[in-house]
Amino acid sequence: MTEQQTERAEQAEQAEQQAEVPPQVPPLPEGQSLVLPPVDAVRPAKDRRVLRAALRWTAAVVVFAAVGAGTAYGITRVERTDLPGLATESDGRWEYPELVKPPLPDGRPGPFAGTNKSGSHYADLRELVLPAPKGATADGTLRGTDGWLATKDFLAQYTKKEDREELGQQLTDYGLRHIAARGWTTQDGTRTRIYLLQFGTATVADKLMTGDLTSYDSPNYVVRGADSFARDEKFPDAARLADVAMTPYAETKPYGAEQVRQAYLTAGDTLAVIVQSRKGTAPTVPFQQTVTLQSQLLG
Repeated sequence: MTEQQTERAEQAEQAEQQAEVPPQVPPLPEGQSLVLPPVDAVRPAKDRRVLRAALRWTAAVVVFAAVGAGTAYGITRVERTDLPGLATESDGRWEYPELVKPPLPDGRPGPFAGTNKSGSHYADLRELVLPAPKGATADGTLRGTDGWLATKDFLAQYTKKEDREELGQQLTDYGLRHIAARGWTTQDGTRTRIYLLQFGTATVADKLMTGDLTSYDSPNYVVRGADSFARDEKFPDAARLADVAMTPYAETKPYGAEQVRQAYLTAGDTLAVIVQSRKGTAPTVPFQQTVTLQSQLLG
């Protein structure tokens, strides 16, 4: 074999070896669980009013960290039971019923349609509240009257009397239309409360959240069961929706009897407040899951 033929053979062998090496995925930061929204949720749909299986958390694109390997693997649209070694383990997610957006009145656009200048949700707001996961016990105190919660019952979650009075006046000044809510407690003791507050326009909802309710580092009003909060920097960016503004917080140590997590969302004319708490520490994955699914229902 000539020197030139030998060189060509070596180059071909190197190219073949490189082709066999799979692309490397950067490892997840230690302790972080990255949970992405369902793939279908970011694709144009023929009918955005009906999400059905697109909102099933178990059909999401999930990134699992390989134990001891330091490498993250992207797994698309599979159940945990389809993965070797994961059939009997749980990452803490809850099993929700099939989610379906309520129908829009005839001729009415969705909140982010180009013709909907006010960002109004014309669907029944009570049908846009995330349902409880399977096996959870419903919180009857949040049912309200005909599904509408009184403002005073929403304000009751805030610790200080002066905060409740100030926020109550702000809700009046901003023209609060009504509040739909739902709450539940899962078998591990995690308590969830979701409140949807609807206003006249998206501009009003955005102004209330960014100007009065939240700051970058912490919420402006403290809920019961917590003393101080910090922005949840570990909430994965990939789980955020383009049309939904979201600010997540987690109670900082030292906790009291329980840890509290909360998030504020705005989607069109609606402001969502999500609060989760549990004795000891409040788990991360159910919080991310709840916030993401509620965002999808509003988006």
